Amino acid sequence: MLLERGWRDMKQVIDLRPVYHRREDRIRAHVILCWLALLLARVAENAAGQTWPELRRELDRIHVGTFTGPAGTFQQRTELTRAQRSILKALQIDAPPRVYQLKLPNEA
Repeated sequence: MLLERGWRDMKQVIDLRPVYHRREDRIRAHVILCWLALLLARVAENAAGQTWPELRRELDRIHVGTFTGPAGTFQQRTELTRAQRSILKALQIDAPPRVYQLKLPNEA
């Protein structure tokens, strides 16, 4: 029963789709990667106390915008919500930097 739930979750929760490999080493690698993805989802669920779809939905709301003006170009992420900060703290992940890249007009 537990194995069936794991397989169902791998197909649905992490959007596993059919991949057709012919070589045994590639088939094994694909299965291991899928298993690792499921393990990562379960670890995140247990640490944060939320389901993987809830975690993914909330974290998918973090975006990076590129802004250009006379002073230069920079990339900045959106402000983190309380829920996003809570998830990152539960997972023991540092918040991503607010400004990613700053390019002044005279830089090539």
